[in-house]
Amino acid sequence: MYFCGIEAGGTKFICAVSDQEQKIIDKVSIPTTTPEETLAQVFAFFQPYQLAAMGIGSFGPIGIDPEQENYGYVLATPKPGWKNFDFLGSVKAHYSIPIVWTTDVNAAAFGELKKGAAQGKKSCLYLTVGTGIGGGVVLDGKIFSGITHPELGHIHVKRHPADDYEGTCPYHKDCLEGLAAGPALEARTGIKGQDLPEDHLIWELQAYYIGQALMTYVLSLAPEKIVLGGGVMNQEHMLMRIRQAFVAQMANYVETPAVEDYIVRWGLPNESGIIGCLLLAEEALS
Repeated sequence: MYFCGIEAGGTKFICAVSDQEQKIIDKVSIPTTTPEETLAQVFAFFQPYQLAAMGIGSFGPIGIDPEQENYGYVLATPKPGWKNFDFLGSVKAHYSIPIVWTTDVNAAAFGELKKGAAQGKKSCLYLTVGTGIGGGVVLDGKIFSGITHPELGHIHVKRHPADDYEGTCPYHKDCLEGLAAGPALEARTGIKGQDLPEDHLIWELQAYYIGQALMTYVLSLAPEKIVLGGGVMNQEHMLMRIRQAFVAQMANYVETPAVEDYIVRWGLPNESGIIGCLLLAEEALS
């Protein structure tokens, strides 16, 4: 019997199978095209294995309330063909096994808590910064949700005095994602984030917004650890900038652990989500 996981992203699906000791024995990356084409490849990948349980971490927003008709659906996504698609229902039509359904960033937060940079803690917040900004929260060892899941990339932030950019978010314009994700950097500079020089002034602006957002999350949720992942972590200088911006804006209002230990880089680079999905599958069975 095997555990399986699906980390469903807007660009690609990462699928993996693990054994009873959580050792990954097979893994594949599948381009995200139409739901029908993508899931056909997912089912074909899992076909040789006798599956015991599954964890799915999906791009969102998604319906997470089992009492609502949209439970298991991908909701307001710009990805063609996926808006209001019954993702979970389509998977359940193929498998009669326990399935955990959550967001990709929630799965990543769970993976980091159990096997990554937040091991030994009961709570953590995971924030990914790249083409978009998203976050997952684990409190008291359990993924946090309410009437919906957290959408940490879409909080509104106080503008930097030198910033008059309107923002890229199609829903909110100047939310955190609209001001600090990769497309906002490129729109301001005409240069893709990975090609921007380390001394470019735009990095201070991005750090200001991310540091401010982390302050808001701490004041709201008080996690024991903050883990940062995504493309921004490929910029070695950004972690220091973000820590400095967080400390400056928190202004000693709330005492936290030393910032070097509190705000950290992901411990499972590019694997937090799929490992979290596999761990959630194991938890579902037990």
